[in-house]
Amino acid sequence: MTGVLEEVADLLPASGLVAVDGVDGAGKTTFCDELAVVLRTRGREVVRASVDDFHHPRAVRWHRGRTSPEGFFLDSFDHERFAERLLVPFAAGKPFRRASHDLATDEYVDAPYETASPEAILLVDGIFLHRDELVEHWDFSVFLSVEFAVSVARMAKRDGSPSDPDDPRNRRYVEGQKLYFAKCTPAERAGVVVDW
Repeated sequence: MTGVLEEVADLLPASGLVAVDGVDGAGKTTFCDELAVVLRTRGREVVRASVDDFHHPRAVRWHRGRTSPEGFFLDSFDHERFAERLLVPFAAGKPFRRASHDLATDEYVDAPYETASPEAILLVDGIFLHRDELVEHWDFSVFLSVEFAVSVARMAKRDGSPSDPDDPRNRRYVEGQKLYFAKCTPAERAGVVVDW
């Protein structure tokens, strides 16, 4: 794994916005955290963030139904706030915020403003990061390629959810991500694809 992280680190720009995309359970957070360690060991400044801190409230996320794949793909995240509060200001060297919503409380949050040097890398993990409204923000992007049988099993271990991708309780997530693949072809849009 260290070799893969070193290879990806070699590909990254000197500064800018870097996305690590993949299905739920692909290992995006772990990959980003460990990539950040590699980069910091090289003396790079890294700011870590996640799209998970920019969810829509439940009323928006579930308005098509709690089991809707379309709702999962279309309504999970507030991409407007994600861009306005984090991606655009970071790219412009201005104060940014790394969160707008608390998933546990389902409340909007007033995250503090932060700053970074012009040499910093913003390393963002999350699903759907190669959507049309986001893809142009990235200076580089990674797509973690993982079969659903593997990713759903990881989710089951982490969340206590069913381990079978075909279980009806997983339909929202698996089918929602298939909609994303069909519309956005993230593996083609990514700067590099990593079998993870």
